[in-house]
Amino acid sequence: MAAERLRSRPCGGRYGDIVQSIGNTPLVELPRLSPKPGVHVWAKLESHNPTGSVKDRVARALIEDAEEKGAIEPGQTILEPTSGNTGISLAMICSRKGYRLKVVMPENVTRERTQLLQMYGAEIVYSPGSEGSNGAVAMALAMAERDRSCYMPYQYGNEANPNAHYSGTALEILEELDEVSAFVAGLGTGGTLMGTGRRLKETFGDAVKIVAAEPMQGEPVQGLRSLDDGFIPPIIDLALLDRKIFVTNSDAISWTRRLLDEEGIFAGVSSGAIASIAVRIAGELDEGNVVFVVADDGWKYLSSGIYTLPVDEIENVDATVWW
Repeated sequence: MAAERLRSRPCGGRYGDIVQSIGNTPLVELPRLSPKPGVHVWAKLESHNPTGSVKDRVARALIEDAEEKGAIEPGQTILEPTSGNTGISLAMICSRKGYRLKVVMPENVTRERTQLLQMYGAEIVYSPGSEGSNGAVAMALAMAERDRSCYMPYQYGNEANPNAHYSGTALEILEELDEVSAFVAGLGTGGTLMGTGRRLKETFGDAVKIVAAEPMQGEPVQGLRSLDDGFIPPIIDLALLDRKIFVTNSDAISWTRRLLDEEGIFAGVSSGAIASIAVRIAGELDEGNVVFVVADDGWKYLSSGIYTLPVDEIENVDATVWW
């Protein structure tokens, strides 16, 4: 890549506290994954946020929105369903701002997620692992109904979630690229797709395609959800999506390894799923920029063993034991 195409900046900056440092993550080109010379594949490294995931943006927005509305007060308990990352982000922010946190999380997540939540002082309530994040949502809603003293931000239905990306993630991409042909993110709560997609559509119109990576029904890709499982987060507007492309768990794991082996990107499994779709979209273009989100880093998945597993054994991984 020609040096003049780069606008590198020194890492860092000066912030009043750790919460203020959220965002402004690197946008890194991945030339080894580009299928054609005229097509550039870019990874938005959300793993560079303080707790290692894109959910730092969301958690900060959820809490600050509640503060601005007077919905919470110091010492109050925040209750939220999560598959891990949002809970970890909320736990860090709540510990800094003086709130208690109770999270509902599937019992079969990786042990690193449990340890991180405990490290930040969160209380964990486990939901049945076989029910995935949908089970955690149902249990948390029932708990909130029984105990009205808790405040549930409810990332699945709170517009502060997509707004964090509309006013943050998308603007950071637009600061670095004059043109975006496609934006690819995972279908989870829908916040990243909706917020970033809306801003990019306002800027580029139909010239940019907003693409969702969605796991096939019954395929447990951590952090992503199949809409066919019966729960569509209220913040999702399917009309904003140009395409939804299915991905399998084995594809997610193999592409997670490709990110590491070919580009040095140590990412979580949902990022592998998203990367596979981004490269597929790139292969359909003659030129342009394809941007995808690396939603989190790989530290929370080390106990799964996928980073040292022989490539020919990836298809045999049982993701249900660490989802």
